[in-house]
Amino acid sequence: MLEEYCVCTKNIAFVHSKKKEVRSMILVLWASPNLEGLTAQTKDRVLLGLAQTGAATETIHLNTRNIQRCLTCDNGWGTCRSKGSCIIADDFASIYESMVRAEGIVFVTPVYWHDLAESLKTFLDRLRRCEAARNHFLKDKKCLLVACAGGSGNGAIKCLFNLEETLKHMGMKPVERLPVIQFNKSYMLPALEGAGETFAEMIQADKGK
Repeated sequence: MLEEYCVCTKNIAFVHSKKKEVRSMILVLWASPNLEGLTAQTKDRVLLGLAQTGAATETIHLNTRNIQRCLTCDNGWGTCRSKGSCIIADDFASIYESMVRAEGIVFVTPVYWHDLAESLKTFLDRLRRCEAARNHFLKDKKCLLVACAGGSGNGAIKCLFNLEETLKHMGMKPVERLPVIQFNKSYMLPALEGAGETFAEMIQADKGK
């Protein structure tokens, strides 16, 4: 019997079958209001590295999506706990679907006050309620984390730590954490192509096991 996972949302349901689906896509989730800034450059370099392996990719720019904040309904635990879905009708469900379909996930965020971009935090706040409390669809999913900081860059490490702890709470597996700051961007940007390529090769190797 096929082992199936079903994510039910208010208006959508999808089935993820381990046996039938061949997952070859790597999802790149990035967040920044600046389309030409350091975060965008970083995302582009990672994508170049992924492309070197022939990996299929999907890129989601969270700042262009409608993602509302958690309403903490039913004293903080509503349908996210009881059904593994969210009652808010926005883009959350479709992004969640992409994460489940993806074999590996790359997170790229700017650093604001030693922390993640607000759009990414808002999304993750809702995701972890559905994922950690009920679904566990993303358990053991490997991910690459990149934080981009301007100024002194002092907040990049703290930002990466916060992101990693949130993902680990959902059972995901960060394999690398990369800070990109003004001091190191001249050599880190080219290195990110290698990071993307290595990450894609790791995912491909896992498929062959």
